[in-house]
Amino acid sequence: MTEDRNEATGGENVPSRQRKRFPGISSRAYEHPADRSALVALRKLSGFDTVFKALSALLPERSLRLLFLSDSVRVGDAQFAHLHTMLRDACYILDLEKVPAMYVTQDPRPNAMCIGLDEPIIVVTTGLVELLDEEEMRAVVGHEVGHALSGHAVYRTILLFLTSLAVKVAWIPLGNVAIMAIVTALREWFRKSELSADRAGLLVGQDTRASMRGLMKIAGGNHLHEMNVDAFLEQAKEYEEGGDLRDSVLKILNVLPRTHPFTTVRAAELKKWSESRDYQRVMDGHYPRREEDKDTSVTDSFRDSASHYADTVRNSKDPLMKLVGDIAGGAGDLGGKLRDRFTGGGNSGGNGSGGNGNASADGDGDGTGGGKGPAKD
Repeated sequence: MTEDRNEATGGENVPSRQRKRFPGISSRAYEHPADRSALVALRKLSGFDTVFKALSALLPERSLRLLFLSDSVRVGDAQFAHLHTMLRDACYILDLEKVPAMYVTQDPRPNAMCIGLDEPIIVVTTGLVELLDEEEMRAVVGHEVGHALSGHAVYRTILLFLTSLAVKVAWIPLGNVAIMAIVTALREWFRKSELSADRAGLLVGQDTRASMRGLMKIAGGNHLHEMNVDAFLEQAKEYEEGGDLRDSVLKILNVLPRTHPFTTVRAAELKKWSESRDYQRVMDGHYPRREEDKDTSVTDSFRDSASHYADTVRNSKDPLMKLVGDIAGGAGDLGGKLRDRFTGGGNSGGNGSGGNGNASADGDGDGTGGGKGPAKD
């Protein structure tokens, strides 16, 4: 299923090098199970589109478009032409018919986003453009086109609006609490949607190492000669498996205010998917088509999501997830297991002596959890 440079469209949206193309691909092909089930359920709700159309009058979409048009650089044949080529390539590979408008905005922080209700627009910062090489940037552009294809731009715009609204109504009793509850739920969904978009970026770039490098540079800057992808992935393993129950709780608290998962976690998740049978099937041309989306079962999507989380809990090395698995499995001596997990002493020989009381807390962490800097796509 290699692409043909002489295919229709007159070569306008043809990738600059030989890459596989995915005609008619549905976003379900790369969506994370939790992301997918939430989106399918929303799309199936009667009147959902109507409600969001009504909300569009309240949201500052026109203002956002005018802001970027007036104070950023629009990507095109005459401006940032290399980014324009990448954008057309990405839309061609994922078969997105209408190429979204794209802007470069002056900001030293590396970031990118896809927003909009009626028509998505993609925005990248100068910090990101200067940080990444061509193949790394190609994965990021594919990431944003994946957001557009999945319909994430709508929910991202809602999230931005509600976050701003929460600040404005903070003085109203209980008003901020109600809005922040919605924002928290949207952030949890959006973190999962980032994992989906990372997969879309890989399908566009078709270079796993470039995707890994891009995430690593977003975390550590443009000192590639000082960094190593394998060592970076080892960090992710240490983060996911290390520590005791206290660290598990701190991880949850650290990630709650974020719209994006931690960068090492994203790299590890993407690596895992790139080695999966699901990814290989897509690359071989076996993937769900958009024309089949209307027949998607909400029940099946939720079942897939539940199965994914069950596997995650069962296979996780995280102390809290292990404890959840033990509880679900009806493990005995729950009090002892809880004590051991909380103190890091669960690896003793289990001789029934009741413990020697000297379990070390060598994994108590510092609670920073990588919560630095702005959220990054």
